[in-house]
Amino acid sequence: MDKTPPVITVDGPGGSGKGTLSRLLAQKLGWHLLESGALYRLLALSAKKHAVALDDIAALTSLAETLDVHFLQDTAAERTRFILEGIDVSDEVMHEACGESASQLSVYLSVRQALLERQRSFRTLPGLVAEGRDMGTVVFTDALVKIFLFASIEERAQRRYNQLKAQGIHVNLASLHAEVAARDARDSTRMVSPLKPAPDAHLLDTTGMDIATVLVRMMELVKQRVYAPSCAV
Repeated sequence: MDKTPPVITVDGPGGSGKGTLSRLLAQKLGWHLLESGALYRLLALSAKKHAVALDDIAALTSLAETLDVHFLQDTAAERTRFILEGIDVSDEVMHEACGESASQLSVYLSVRQALLERQRSFRTLPGLVAEGRDMGTVVFTDALVKIFLFASIEERAQRRYNQLKAQGIHVNLASLHAEVAARDARDSTRMVSPLKPAPDAHLLDTTGMDIATVLVRMMELVKQRVYAPSCAV
């Protein structure tokens, strides 16, 4: 019998809702969660802390190989808490500047390879929901279900604006729109693991849809392949 833990991948650009939806999906299934993008954001924070330039590929790779991070599920706050070198950096990880830095260093092949096995180590029983940009195309190519979420740039910028305002962070919507568009271009045209749907991925456009509606559709896809008797849509 094949005892390899099953995986569901949820890929897509920033602001498509994949982070929130992956967490909710993992909770429904009772599975583990990998927020792969957080690893790159944590690496960017580590680089800042240790004064490593974002174009110093060798130093970044070395940091990635020894990155001291832990993920803690905070069910009360309905979020994941990120611990870097013993310090809770959950709020700092979500800053737009951190995401921009993470996008810049994620283009380096050696950095991605250094984090690859760490990502795969999250694959444990009873199963894993893996969220990111190349989970279905590179990291877990044998996933039982591959989902690719997307939405218009305008909506994704507005979502990010609302999220940051709710956290008390003052941002400019026009600047966010430009940053989302620039990150999309960089992520989709990079030579290493470009952002794109896997050939066998299910594409879901979340524009104009609320979280609950998208989650129902994702659960329908999952139930076609995964037996999850404890899940009620």
